[in-house]
Amino acid sequence: MASSGVIALAGSGALLAACGTATAPVTARSTSSGRSVAASPARAAGAGEAGSVALARSSRNQVAAPAPPRPLAGNRAGGAPIPAAARSADTSHPDQVIGNGTAAGCTSAAVVAAVAKGGVITFSCGARPVTIMMQTTAKVRNTSSEVVLDGGGKVTLSGGGARRILYMDTCDPAQVWTTSHCQDQATPRLVIQNMTLRDGNSTGQQYDGGGGGAVFDRGGQLKVINSIFVGNRCGPTGPDLGGAAIRALSQYQNRPVYVSYSTFRGGVCSNGGALSSIGVSWTVLDSLMTGNQAIGAGANPARPGTPGGGSGGAIYNDGDTYHLRVEGTIISGNHAREGGGAIFYVSNDRTGTLLIKRSTLTGNPNDGFFTAGYPGIFFLGQVSRR
Repeated sequence: MASSGVIALAGSGALLAACGTATAPVTARSTSSGRSVAASPARAAGAGEAGSVALARSSRNQVAAPAPPRPLAGNRAGGAPIPAAARSADTSHPDQVIGNGTAAGCTSAAVVAAVAKGGVITFSCGARPVTIMMQTTAKVRNTSSEVVLDGGGKVTLSGGGARRILYMDTCDPAQVWTTSHCQDQATPRLVIQNMTLRDGNSTGQQYDGGGGGAVFDRGGQLKVINSIFVGNRCGPTGPDLGGAAIRALSQYQNRPVYVSYSTFRGGVCSNGGALSSIGVSWTVLDSLMTGNQAIGAGANPARPGTPGGGSGGAIYNDGDTYHLRVEGTIISGNHAREGGGAIFYVSNDRTGTLLIKRSTLTGNPNDGFFTAGYPGIFFLGQVSRR
């Protein structure tokens, strides 16, 4: 069994607090040597209490309706370095512009057609913020090299609580197979920036495992910048189903999904009230996750007589060799019915790493289990400090 898995407290003077009792920095320890989280000895006294970890620094005519001004997304005081790969795409010369300067031109049909055509997409919907009620899920065609959606800070796409908003799957023949290795191909590259995606719902969608109430992305590469995800949902039960806001699978060469300056609020799913993946790396920078819930029951593998799920109030990650980096981010007020009120992280073969740096995790209760010494986090793997 590989032994390079790491949970790391980055920086000096890390503080650990549980139920208001601060302690000196300690080295965490693995709480289980097996895959089953249901039987984990980390189901500790106080596991259901709100602990904290502080780590060192629908419109029928489809016409767009006015929306309230969108606040700045993410944690602007986070201070995480933003690498080039996580920065906004250049939209100064768009391939497509949705709208003709008024809200009337910004429709669900226009968004669906633009996403299918691909390229750099911007909006011209007038001076006021708009909400576009999606009547159909916008689907990326795998013949596109890239799809960039830039709302200019004024556009909200809403699933109306009835449908997923955005879908990309390089292994879905309905969107055209373009390679013989759909699970590991470089394109399409999907970029979502300066947008709000709200009230998406993928409940009942089962293709490739379902999940992803607002965004489902298998294959290619995904990044999200300066965007807000609010009130999205996916299926309420299932041991691995997850991602009320985003579900990601099969990213090219295991490059991370980059999320920067973004907010995730009020998401509800079986697992991962904000983000969820299997075998996918993430880099989450200067972001905010609050009020998200993992509502499944029975954990993973599902306990006998249960449908499974309920872990990762904000983030649910599972797989073998993959990496999660959280920096400059606030994860607060999330809840898991089973384990990891903030983060559920399992590297089955202990080759993955979890790094939390200059971030604050507070008030993320779980009704079941967490890793001793790290309230709100369930981590399975060999543990070290660096």
